Amino acid sequence: MIARIARGLAGAALGLAIAGTAAAETTLTFGGSDAVGSLLDRANARFSELATERSGGKLKVNFISGEQLGNDNQVIEQMMQGAVHLYGDVLGWYANWVKDFAILNWGFTFDDNDHVQKFLESDAYKALADQLRESQGIRILAAAPTQPRVLFATKPVNSPADLAGLKMRVPEIRTYLLLWETLGTSPSRLAWAEVFLGLKTGTIEAAEGPVSAAYAQKFHEAAANVMRTDHLVSTYHVTINEATFQSLDAGLQAMLLDTAVEVTAWARAQAESETEDIVGKMAAEGATVVAVDPAPFAAKALAGVEAMEADGEWSKGLWQQIRDLR
Repeated sequence: MIARIARGLAGAALGLAIAGTAAAETTLTFGGSDAVGSLLDRANARFSELATERSGGKLKVNFISGEQLGNDNQVIEQMMQGAVHLYGDVLGWYANWVKDFAILNWGFTFDDNDHVQKFLESDAYKALADQLRESQGIRILAAAPTQPRVLFATKPVNSPADLAGLKMRVPEIRTYLLLWETLGTSPSRLAWAEVFLGLKTGTIEAAEGPVSAAYAQKFHEAAANVMRTDHLVSTYHVTINEATFQSLDAGLQAMLLDTAVEVTAWARAQAESETEDIVGKMAAEGATVVAVDPAPFAAKALAGVEAMEADGEWSKGLWQQIRDLR
């Protein structure tokens, strides 16, 4: 409760500061946390440029690329406090604050981009977005599916049996850790920027990620076995601090919403057009790309759904509700 009041006071102060300079150009900080040149990094830069251009001199959106402001959780926390105004990345990070976002991080829940899009248009998703805005002061402007996440390993993985005991990197999201435990690995948390070195030194033996982001980080050079498990469909979204959003006039609010819808749609189209090309580049650069049979992996993940719901990782019945959207 105290933290929520503090966020509210900080947000109110931020709103007054921005409103008080409405006649002049207002600078908004857009925090990034993806590898420079990756798809989401390019999308964030695109949003920042378009929003600045379309504001008619009222806004300057300053995009801070890479992890200059910290990792994903740190940038999100800065946005909650009002030190960062905008953020763009995958939706699954919000599971750390709104538990049902964790469903986006459970393998083989979504079949493809169209399936994710149906979820993003559902009442269930709207309720999660509302909860995030009301409890944490973060408004999702727009979101879209992007690319499959694939597995990189220092040894071939052709079946779940090959995952047994594998030292697997996972992000700081509890559901990821539980998923890869369920699939048989020995997971540990490691920052995204440290994955390449971890694979090269043997600290970890495997990692996973969206095709474009992983290519930008050169995972395939450190772990030359690339398995097309396509276990998750990644997403891209743009969020804004709610106090900041409310301090802007209606015209700027509408512009930011429209620009976010446009840029997330662009990211989806770009992702779909470049996925196979980038996988081909990995192979051309020496990686062994394997189209594994996903069915045994999916069956093992499915076996963990009941336990996840019993432990309260997400609301009971949500997984089946999403499967029924297909």
